[in-house]
Amino acid sequence: MVQPLLKGSDKVQKRSKTFKKYQSDRFKRLQNTSWRRPKGIDSRERRKFKGLPPMPNVGYGTAKKYKHVLPSGFLKFVVHNVKDLDMLLMHNRKYAAEIAHGVSTLNRKAIVERARQLNVKVTNGAAPLRRGEDEKTSSSL
Repeated sequence: MVQPLLKGSDKVQKRSKTFKKYQSDRFKRLQNTSWRRPKGIDSRERRKFKGLPPMPNVGYGTAKKYKHVLPSGFLKFVVHNVKDLDMLLMHNRKYAAEIAHGVSTLNRKAIVERARQLNVKVTNGAAPLRRGEDEKTSSSL
C-alpha cells in the first residue's frame, strides 16, 4: 500500500463546531440555518461584546500545507476514465484517485484494476457496484 507524503493526523483543527446564526437558539425558524453575519446597527454580536458567541474570521483557517488534505493524508483527484488515472503515476504519494459519480460499472472496474497496477490509492474503490451487476456475477459462479 502506498504511503502519503503528509499525515492527515498532523492537521490542526482550530474549531470543530460549526458557527451558528445569532439567536438561532431562540427562534425555531432559525434553528437549522447556516451562518449569516449580523448586520444590525445596534447588534451586540456584530460589535463583539464579551460573553457572546464567536464569529468566523481568518484566524480559524487551515494551514496552507494541510488545505484540502483528506484524513488519510492524500489530496483528492477526481477520475472519470482510465486515462485520467495515468496522470497520477508520478504523484501517487500526494494524490488519491476518487472515481466520479457518473462512471459506469464496467469503467469503474477497469479504473480500480489500473490503479492497483500503478499503486494509486482509490478512495471509493470498494464502493458496491449496481445491484444487477452483483446478482449476475454471483449467479454465474
